[in-house]
Amino acid sequence: MGQILGLGITHYPNLSTRWNMCWRTQKFLEDPALAEPFRSVENWPAAMREQWSNDRGQAHSDRHRQDMIDQFRKVRAELDAFKPDFLLIWGDDQYENFREDCVPAFSVLAYDSVDIQPWKGYRRGRNVWDEPDEQTFTVKGHRAGGKYLATALLEEGIDVAYAYKPLHQPLGHAFTNSVLYLDYDRKGFPYPVVPFAVNAYGRRLISARGAPMPPSEVAALLAQAESPYDPPAPQPWRCFQVGGAIARALQRSPWRVAVIASSSWSHSFLVQKHALLFPDVEADKRYYQALKEGDWDLWRNTTLAEVEDRGHHELLNWFCLAGAMHALGRTRPDESVFLESWITMSDKVFAVFRPKTSQTGGATC
Repeated sequence: MGQILGLGITHYPNLSTRWNMCWRTQKFLEDPALAEPFRSVENWPAAMREQWSNDRGQAHSDRHRQDMIDQFRKVRAELDAFKPDFLLIWGDDQYENFREDCVPAFSVLAYDSVDIQPWKGYRRGRNVWDEPDEQTFTVKGHRAGGKYLATALLEEGIDVAYAYKPLHQPLGHAFTNSVLYLDYDRKGFPYPVVPFAVNAYGRRLISARGAPMPPSEVAALLAQAESPYDPPAPQPWRCFQVGGAIARALQRSPWRVAVIASSSWSHSFLVQKHALLFPDVEADKRYYQALKEGDWDLWRNTTLAEVEDRGHHELLNWFCLAGAMHALGRTRPDESVFLESWITMSDKVFAVFRPKTSQTGGATC
């Protein structure tokens, strides 16, 4: 019987930069299309003003960065203690591997291995590790595990796509950054990875071309005569179901697997009701409390309209994790933390769901 470790992380791109991670807030603040009330810092929520302070968020950025690094080190320690045969990572593809020629709702990437060069063409300055532009990393895959999961899902009536080689890019940054950050101290990353792509951006995938759009660009897009939006993302309840099906399949497998949801939570540039300036922190806190208490009904009863209203697009990756933990009878995480950040584009959450231990001392699913 397989054993499963559940983890939640972020793949926040600015963690790999040397910049003040609040730079996008400043950029949006300078955008002429920003709604007038938000142009004055005095009109911001109190917690947001406190983080912005008189240094444009530099002190908050430094603390937030270190908090994330500390959490990634803890998660890596959990991985090393568990010694998985492979990792399954739920992540979103932002117009990277999947573009106009193919946009699956879900896809199992059953690669043998891929080589990535994350700093080639990098536009955010020198990376924090000072690695050269031509630095190449090899990410091992687990084709057998990927094929097994695709087969199991199809047999359960879940129409999932699968691939043995990339289309346009070896790996989207949701997966690349997850691996880079889980090896933040560069001690090596021995674990094979099965990326599981979720079309989290749905209606915003093609129009945004994978980039956060400032208020002026969104306004121009919405002014078009024809709707710029694409077909929607998969429903949250379907992501919950998919996560549960994956957990049941892995229970029947011979492998030790770490299943990982990778994303920040509400993204400011997707929250229209906040003029794209800050995330829906209140909603994030509600879902985090539900995660801590194992209130899976809140998760599986969420509508896609609610997801889009709150900027919870990438949280669909966590809906898969929630469904998996529910299927396994995990009522609450063993470890979790909520890193509140109004001015770095998103809140971040880390969580650990360890395998249960039987009375005889053996690990169970």
